[in-house]
Amino acid sequence: MKNLIFLCVVLASSLNIFTAASRSDDLWGPLNFLVGDWNGEGGGKPGQGPGNMSVTWDLDRQVMINKGHSEYPASKDRPATVHDSLMIIFKDPSGEKLRATYFDNEGHVIQYAIEASENPVTIRFVSDALPSTPRFRLTYIRRENNMDIKFEIAPPGKPDAFTAYVEGTVRRK
Repeated sequence: MKNLIFLCVVLASSLNIFTAASRSDDLWGPLNFLVGDWNGEGGGKPGQGPGNMSVTWDLDRQVMINKGHSEYPASKDRPATVHDSLMIIFKDPSGEKLRATYFDNEGHVIQYAIEASENPVTIRFVSDALPSTPRFRLTYIRRENNMDIKFEIAPPGKPDAFTAYVEGTVRRK
């Protein structure tokens, strides 16, 4: 009888672990299409220019790493610029939500909450609303053979008044 009770406890806990793992994997599901190497062109306030990004799994699929590189040619108002970025996507400590931390070569660090929706698959990275600071929203929209990307900024004191700063389309390499 003790062995039967022990077996039932082991099976029940195994099912709980499996169910928790399935919920955790479901968090990543909408983001799976991001994995790969992408090339694209875009435009916005920095100007028109080519860029690329790569999204890879790391740490035994515990985090996603998104690296971006964009080049903007000189214009009459500014010199040529290069923009490099690194974003680490991870499960928050509760394991029930995805978050991201973004870094770039201009010294920006942005904390994002992640929202996903379907039809079309859309992933939104929305920065935390902090007093006296701009708010940021980065959106990826999956298309048939490519992905639309839009980066928006809301001014301090107007956390939901987003306007496009940079947008473009990338295609899988």
